[in-house]
Amino acid sequence: MLGLIGKLFVWWNDATPGTFFTLMKRGNKVGEDEYGNRYYEERKASGPNGMTRRWVVYNGYADASRVPAAWHGWLHHTYQSAPTDAPLPRQPWEKDHQPNLTGTVHAYRPSGSLARSRERQSASGDYEAWTP
Repeated sequence: MLGLIGKLFVWWNDATPGTFFTLMKRGNKVGEDEYGNRYYEERKASGPNGMTRRWVVYNGYADASRVPAAWHGWLHHTYQSAPTDAPLPRQPWEKDHQPNLTGTVHAYRPSGSLARSRERQSASGDYEAWTP
């Protein structure tokens, strides 16, 4: 019972009831990425230029930066085949996808940042405070 109530009122952790019923009625599950996000495609083309609609249902908090580049290209019709069917070739210089960490405890905080708990570095000798 608590799971159903959670689905109804905690929409930011999964699909809303409206999205869930739309996916059940008109969508096919295409795949899932390494973050647990699920990707769907419409059964019949109803979009502009005869294109099918594509959706992502986030695993946890809905944040678009958590969609890897290959799935982003598929969602925006850059690639016709899903990354599960035709994965993109990995270049040796590519890094693993990392979501935007701004606002989290894992965000980058350089020295001198007010968000760091350590004391600021002392000013160098070329700094002169302004006095009126």
